Amino acid sequence: MFSKSGFWLFLLGMGICVSCRTVKDASIRESLYRSNCNQRNVYDYTKDELPVPLHEQEISGTLSGRFSHNTLNIANAIGILQLMERYAELKSRKDNHTVANRLEILEIKQEMDNRVNTMSIEISAVSSEMDCEEERTSQVANYLSGIQDERESKLTKGAIVVGALGAILTGGVIPDDRTSNIVGVTSGVGEASLGLMMLFNKESVTFQHQRNALKDVWYGTEVSTIFPPAIWYYLNYHDPESADQKSLRQQIIEKWTSLGQIEPNADGSLVQLYFGEGGIYSSEELNNRADMYDQLESNINLMKQDLNALAFALGKI
Repeated sequence: MFSKSGFWLFLLGMGICVSCRTVKDASIRESLYRSNCNQRNVYDYTKDELPVPLHEQEISGTLSGRFSHNTLNIANAIGILQLMERYAELKSRKDNHTVANRLEILEIKQEMDNRVNTMSIEISAVSSEMDCEEERTSQVANYLSGIQDERESKLTKGAIVVGALGAILTGGVIPDDRTSNIVGVTSGVGEASLGLMMLFNKESVTFQHQRNALKDVWYGTEVSTIFPPAIWYYLNYHDPESADQKSLRQQIIEKWTSLGQIEPNADGSLVQLYFGEGGIYSSEELNNRADMYDQLESNINLMKQDLNALAFALGKI
């Protein structure tokens, strides 16, 4: 009697625990298959439309003496280096109080301020998309974790009940030794099966992300349909003459790999999962993806620090 009942109970437990069911709850279907985080068309530009790297340009002493490397680089990203040079030249003239000079100074200042403000809005727009995608991913991850926690709670209660019932029955309720042994072994197998089910209590879900900012960062494409030219230039810029300097994009990837979010030599399936158009995710993988978006968003927001420094330096001329 024991061999059959114990065998089938064990098979049932193993069958349940090794099967990683895919969640198909209609309430989260929208978050699984479609993202509403992008509210504008994709960017369409060529490599020639990106700013010329700062180290490839001749920077006058007027600018290099007044501005730091970072402020010059952000100014180059938004295309105002020539305006800054003309502005500094006009402000240094003794006859800058003439009507013509004052009008030109005012026009240049307004143009520079407009580009700084436009860049600030653009950074906020891109950051909001990164934040939205992070929240979408975290929401699904939390949903899966909730299902796993609820099932684990039920399995724990079941194991306690089976163990307690087995102890009661074998503790004197059943006088026959042979039957008592069978009940004891069967309850032990039942507890072990429930324990294995808790150990392999994993949920998975098909999560789609056709618009994938992480992909552009990982592969370092020449241009991006997700990031505008100024931001893409800023993320990728590095001075080859500075051995210790790495681009922000390279620093982001190093953080991902050094923190174990993805191995430097990860196999094709994991790379395809994170940097492709979607696939079957566990809650842990979804949380990891959300963290990667959070780190990317933080680095994009760093541009505003350089913009603020640029605006401050321009105001001091």
